Amino acid sequence: MPINVAEDFPAKFVLEKEDIFAIDHDRAIHQDIRPLKIAILNLMPNKIDSEIQLLRLISQSPLQIDIDFIRISSHEYKNTSITHLNKFYQTFGEIRENTYDGLIITGAPIEKLPFEEVNYWEELKEILNWSQTNVTSTLHICWGAQAALYHHYGVGKTLYPRKLFGIYANKLVDEHRLTRGFDDLFYTPQSRYTGLAEGQIDPEKLRIVARNPEIGATILVSADERNVFVLGHFEYDTETLKKEYLRDHERGLDTDIPENYFHYNHLEDEIINRWRSHAHLFYHNWLNDVYQITPYRLADIRRKSAS
Repeated sequence: MPINVAEDFPAKFVLEKEDIFAIDHDRAIHQDIRPLKIAILNLMPNKIDSEIQLLRLISQSPLQIDIDFIRISSHEYKNTSITHLNKFYQTFGEIRENTYDGLIITGAPIEKLPFEEVNYWEELKEILNWSQTNVTSTLHICWGAQAALYHHYGVGKTLYPRKLFGIYANKLVDEHRLTRGFDDLFYTPQSRYTGLAEGQIDPEKLRIVARNPEIGATILVSADERNVFVLGHFEYDTETLKKEYLRDHERGLDTDIPENYFHYNHLEDEIINRWRSHAHLFYHNWLNDVYQITPYRLADIRRKSAS
């Protein structure tokens, strides 16, 4: 890889300890090939954890990648310092005129709320519309996927009787470049209260690439290949669900122990990571796909969108 991030970006120090390579700005500007420009709209409460998780996965490409982190301006953040946000994040207004090879829109733990009641829904809709003309490929994760499917394609969500929580099998039901090299059955962490209303999915506009017969579609791709939707969290660390389980119980929530996660289904047991290899492969495939289809001149992304 080389990922080009700010020299004092906190995630950089964590990833360097894992022997994941990041380059500084001086070296980056002397690379001969054009770097991919990726924006990340980080909607997760704990910004730093999600930064590390996503950078860990997109770092495994041989391509140089320049990262811009974006934050919602119409939202008050309680779990990340304003100093961190002001230093390392840009608002949508600041990047509105930019074009990007790829955009990642993360999940957010607000899926029980109707979309229209989310306090930044109007700004998010503006970003979703912008992504269709200024970005080659947008990867939407979990709630971010549900929000985009609702906004772009009118696909609603259904409320589960209990939180879907644990490691669940996914079966490939359609061939796609994004799952090249995947086993027929693979696993992803799930942590959500809602699923998709699959009866509202128009097969002329959306392809279901992977699904689980009990929880429905888990990977979808738009017919024009501009939008990718992942219901689940490839990016989660090994202990993320354990931390979430403990946090839920501290808040008085009756969350079940994560399914298919602990070796013998007890909190004290070893955690079995069943998703790590497919997580790296999926992000490698996505970046390779973006590299193959994006114009060399970033400004041409708008022209491609208009055609």
